Amino acid sequence: MTDFEIVTHVMAAPEGVFDVSVDVDVHAASMARSSERAVGGVTSGALRLGDTVTWRARHFGVRWRLTSVISTYDRPDRFVDEQVSGPFERWHHVHRFRPDGHGGTVMSDVIEFTAPFGPVGDVAERLVLRRYMAGLIEARNQYVKKVAETTPTAG
Repeated sequence: MTDFEIVTHVMAAPEGVFDVSVDVDVHAASMARSSERAVGGVTSGALRLGDTVTWRARHFGVRWRLTSVISTYDRPDRFVDEQVSGPFERWHHVHRFRPDGHGGTVMSDVIEFTAPFGPVGDVAERLVLRRYMAGLIEARNQYVKKVAETTPTAG
């Protein structure tokens, strides 16, 4: 298993950052480089507790599908998405939103994942996947930051 955390400061209130983060359309736009799009479950708009979404994307030249469920939803503090089916043995993503005390938000993403294929997957996690996945989350967060900072605060 591999885990990592990405922390991003956003100059917008936690409610607004949370709302941008649970929006399927924003996620798809943030992942345009990998042609990621929702193809099943909730395919547009905001996700809620118990919602599933199936994503189709291309990474490392390979097309894949991942279905996740929103297993925790505590607006505006946090939500969790977990893989139901897809390329990982395990995918668990905690999104947290804390006020920074100055009108902004400290957004943190804690990711835990396990690649398939046992020892070969372990090597892939260490050599490639951890850095690649962290880069995807960082790019996504920069997009969320841009949208949240230019969108009127949701409440």
